[in-house]
Amino acid sequence: MDISQHWQEICHAIQEGVYIVNPKGRIVMVNDAMTRLTGYSRDELMERSCAVLGCEVCATQRKGVTGAWCPLFAGRESQAKRCFISRKDGSLLPVFKNQSLIHDKDGTVIGAVESVMDLSELDRLDRRVEELSRLLDRPDSFHGMVGASPAMRRLFDILEKAARSDAPVLLLGESGTGKELAARAIHELGARRAGPFVQLNCAALNESLLESELFGHAKGAFTGAYRERQGRFEAAHSGDIFLDEIGDAPVSIQVKLLRVLETRSIERVGANRPIPVDVRLITATHQDLRALIAQGRFREDFFFRINVIPIELPPLRARMEDLPLLAGHFLHASAAKTGGDAARISPEAMRLLMEHTWPGNVRELRSALEYALVLADSGRIEASHLPPGIGRANRAACASPPAGPAVAPACSAAPPSFASTAAAPGSPGDERSALVEALRQTGGNKSQAARVLGVSRLTVLNRMRKHGVTCERTVAS
Repeated sequence: MDISQHWQEICHAIQEGVYIVNPKGRIVMVNDAMTRLTGYSRDELMERSCAVLGCEVCATQRKGVTGAWCPLFAGRESQAKRCFISRKDGSLLPVFKNQSLIHDKDGTVIGAVESVMDLSELDRLDRRVEELSRLLDRPDSFHGMVGASPAMRRLFDILEKAARSDAPVLLLGESGTGKELAARAIHELGARRAGPFVQLNCAALNESLLESELFGHAKGAFTGAYRERQGRFEAAHSGDIFLDEIGDAPVSIQVKLLRVLETRSIERVGANRPIPVDVRLITATHQDLRALIAQGRFREDFFFRINVIPIELPPLRARMEDLPLLAGHFLHASAAKTGGDAARISPEAMRLLMEHTWPGNVRELRSALEYALVLADSGRIEASHLPPGIGRANRAACASPPAGPAVAPACSAAPPSFASTAAAPGSPGDERSALVEALRQTGGNKSQAARVLGVSRLTVLNRMRKHGVTCERTVAS
C-alpha cells in the first residue's frame, strides 16, 4: 500500500497547525489543528488570503517586495520565526512559524506549506519569569524581603553585616515578620552560600522525633529504625542550618545543641561515634527567651551561645509605610503565577488595610490579599472583598454588646513570683500591667486584647500563663 496516498489524513493527525497556500497566497488546505488553534472552521479559511491570520512579521516583510505578494515567493530564504497570529475572536496567539516552498517535478513553485506551533504556555512562563525577575530586582526588595522604611533599611544593613560573620545568629520577632526570609538572606549573602541551607521547625516535632531529625539515628536505635539515617546537621555540612521556633525546643535538646556548638560534632541517636560537622547555626523565635529562662524552660548557657548576633525584625504595624509596597508585591507575584494582570486596590480598601494593626504581620497581609483576590472578579479589590476581621466588620463586631444580662468582666491575677516593686518600662511588671489593662478594655476577649497589644492571640495566652493572669465574668446586679 502506498502510504503517500493518505497525506491529508497524516496532516490532520499532526498536533501543529498546518496549512498550504498557492502562489497567489490563497489557502488551499488546512488541517484540524489549525482550525482548533485559530477558531476558524475549514470552510472559513479555504480560498481566503493567508493575510486573514494577521501575522505581524509577514506584514512587515511584505513591505518593499516586488514581483511577488510575499518575500517567500520572491525567492528570499525562509527562516522560522516566533510571532503572533490572530484568532477569529480577535485575540492574539503566540506561535513558532515555519515556511517551506513546494515545487513540482520540473522545479516550478506551486505553493508553500506553513506550520505553526502554539507557544501560549511558553509565553505565559516567559511573562512569569519576567515578572518574578522584576520583583527581585526592584530597589525596595532585599532577597525576597520587601520594604523601604527606615526600620527595614536598618534591618537589611544588619543582615548584610551579620552574613560576613560565621557566628550564630538569633532572629527575634513576632510570627509572620519574615524570619525565614531573613535567615535565607544571611545564607545567600554569606561565605557558605555555595553550601546547603537546611531548615527545621522545632515546634513541629516531639522530643524523640526532633532529636532524630537533628542528629540522625543508627540502625536499630529504636523501633522502626531499619537503617541508619542522616540528620539535618550532617545534611547542612559546609552550609547553614536554620532552626525556627527554638524557644519550643525541649531542654534536653538544648543541651545536645549546646554540645554541638562547643565540639562542632554530633552523635546519631543510638550511636556513640562523633561525626564532625561544619555548620553555621541560625535560630529564630517569637518568644521572650529571657522570660523562658526565668521559668526554667530555656537554658541560660544555651541562650548566651546562640545570642551572639541578635537581630530584631520589626512588626508590620511599626512600618506601615511599607504596606502598599508589600501589597503590590503580593498582587504582582499572584499575577505572575496565573499569567494575568495584577489586581488593583481601591482607596477605601487601602484605607482599611492601613488602619488594621496586623497582629499576624506580613503573613496575615498576604493571606488577606489572597482571600480578597478570590472574591474580586473585576481585578479591583474593594473594601467588601477584605476578610471579615479587617476594617469595618471587625470594628462593628467589637462595638456590638453581648445580648442578655449585663456582664462585667473581671480580670484577676495570681500573685506574681517577682517582688512587687514599681515596674520599669519594658519590665515583666510593665508587660503584666499592659496585659491586664487590655483584657479589661476588651471584656476579657483574648483576640481583641491581642489587637490592642499588637501581638498574636497565642502571645496573649502565653503572657497570661507567664504572669498568672485569669479572666472571670460576673453578672452585674
